[in-house]
Amino acid sequence: MSTYSIKDLEQLSGIKAHTLRIWEQRYDILSPDRTDTNIRTYDDNDLKLVLNIALLKDHGYKISEISNMPPEELAKEVLLISDKQLNYPDQIHALTISMLDLDEERFEKIVSTNTLQFGFENMMINIIYPFLSRIGTLWITGSIGPAQEHFISNLIRQKLIVAIDGQLPSLRKGAKKYLLYLPEGEMHEISLLFANYIIRSRQNKVIYLGQSLPFNELGFAHGMHKPDYIFSVITSVPGQNEIQRYVYKLAKEFPDSKILLTGYQVVGQDIDCPDNVEIITQIKYLMDIASE
Repeated sequence: MSTYSIKDLEQLSGIKAHTLRIWEQRYDILSPDRTDTNIRTYDDNDLKLVLNIALLKDHGYKISEISNMPPEELAKEVLLISDKQLNYPDQIHALTISMLDLDEERFEKIVSTNTLQFGFENMMINIIYPFLSRIGTLWITGSIGPAQEHFISNLIRQKLIVAIDGQLPSLRKGAKKYLLYLPEGEMHEISLLFANYIIRSRQNKVIYLGQSLPFNELGFAHGMHKPDYIFSVITSVPGQNEIQRYVYKLAKEFPDSKILLTGYQVVGQDIDCPDNVEIITQIKYLMDIASE
């Protein structure tokens, strides 16, 4: 079972830490453990409860009313809302709970319902991506356990692979060639897979090299295919002490390709970008480039 700080709960639920402390005192909703230095800590059940409360509050329930609900009634009301409502924040809450509970059936229902309603690409952009962004920091800091991370990542990965396989292989006139990879040691593949889907769906050519690629192998593939673009997602590796040197190395080794980078280690990190390097801060920018 994972352990969360009150700031983790705030980030995942959108409910301010100050408000959560008031609820603890006034309604006895949460009973956190405390460290030797008197810092509040919360477990998975506390997080699920706060997520459920946030969902009910967004739909007009008063906190005084929620505090008097038995757990079974509260869970029933949440399920009714998440089944009935198809707005994005509610679905992100429901997806978070399915991750915490390792609930594949719930995940499948959320994804299939929203794909039918909004289409696969919009479902990914408006539900899966905000969900991953919301919990990304918790993954990196270890606040969410490996079982939960692997569970939800593999389910999303399966959906993306099926969607990629469903793309027609034909290329449009003026199609560009993209080489997609993750640096050696980097294993967070979901964003790379979604980029693969986006680029292929716009009838461009993709050479997909996947996770943890040694730099010399990147050079080998580049020499063979001479892509117009190189795309990578840098979430954890290389780290902050190495990322700038890595960007310079990419730019120098592949001057004839446009290098597109995104991920935690480059977005908002004041990276100095040579002329052939661009930081992709939003998925829409990649969509625009792939559509040109």
